[in-house]
Amino acid sequence: MAQKDVLLVLILLLVFRPFEVESGGLSYNFYDQSCPQVEYIVKAGLQAISLIDPTTPAAMLRLMFHDCQVQGCDASILLDPDKATEMISTKNFGIRKRESITLIKSMVEAACPEQVSCADILILAAREAVAASGGPRIEVPLGRRDSSAAPSSKLADASLPPANIGVDGMLLMFAKKGMTIEESVAIMGAHSLGITHCSNILSRLYGPQGDRPDRMEPGFEMLVRFSCPLGSLTSKTSFVLNDPTTLMFDNQYYINAMRGRGLLRVDAELPSDPRTAQFVRRFAVDQDGFFRAFSSAFLKLSSSGVLTGKQGLIRKSCNVIS
Repeated sequence: MAQKDVLLVLILLLVFRPFEVESGGLSYNFYDQSCPQVEYIVKAGLQAISLIDPTTPAAMLRLMFHDCQVQGCDASILLDPDKATEMISTKNFGIRKRESITLIKSMVEAACPEQVSCADILILAAREAVAASGGPRIEVPLGRRDSSAAPSSKLADASLPPANIGVDGMLLMFAKKGMTIEESVAIMGAHSLGITHCSNILSRLYGPQGDRPDRMEPGFEMLVRFSCPLGSLTSKTSFVLNDPTTLMFDNQYYINAMRGRGLLRVDAELPSDPRTAQFVRRFAVDQDGFFRAFSSAFLKLSSSGVLTGKQGLIRKSCNVIS
């Protein structure tokens, strides 16, 4: 091969390298031939479900995180629960909209039988959830395969973060996904959507306070205590909004955190920890910068530990092995 031909090949490899993902087997044009309409179907399905229930985007983001955090993004969380599988874990309390992914999957199956994995549909639905709520529309590589079994509840207990996780634990958890500190702070911005159950913050509200740096702003703490009274029998069903713009994906999470209005321990610690404070301050005034960092973090989370190629399978229905 002539020298100029070798050079041309190298240039082509460099030009097309962005279309590959190092996590193995994922690509941005994976379904171009087998199911070119899949992204449109998922988007249309999510929009229809969200019209009926505007809280759907928040549920989709949490569903994706809980799936990817346990053993990679393999749609195992969508399987019908058994007495010892991951959905039995107390850390999956409040998980919603699993049936919505199964519904969207049936729409995809009607157009492209046995081509698209539930794992890819879940990632696409989470991507659309962010965009539909005003956040960035993240281009995600596809080609994930579904797990052939659900992990144990013990694995879910060990893999999913506790409600009282702090900055140390959070940074360690996301570092395992290859995230930088900036990306770790950005992925926490997903808390801009949705709610926090009272059961997850009762210890912060009524436990020993002292001079803890993660204390809530007093006026805000009074309001939260009103919504989450001590001794309430409904602490698992009662909740507080994560922020005033709970249906919008924006940078309000960081503004709240800086004002002492973070609900969870990690929310409150982020503005004061020297490793994370600079990013909280920047994201609070630079929403576009937050969106860029979140998009990068989303890509790393959604590409971590995935099954590809001949690994796993493609389920016909997301809730059962088939």
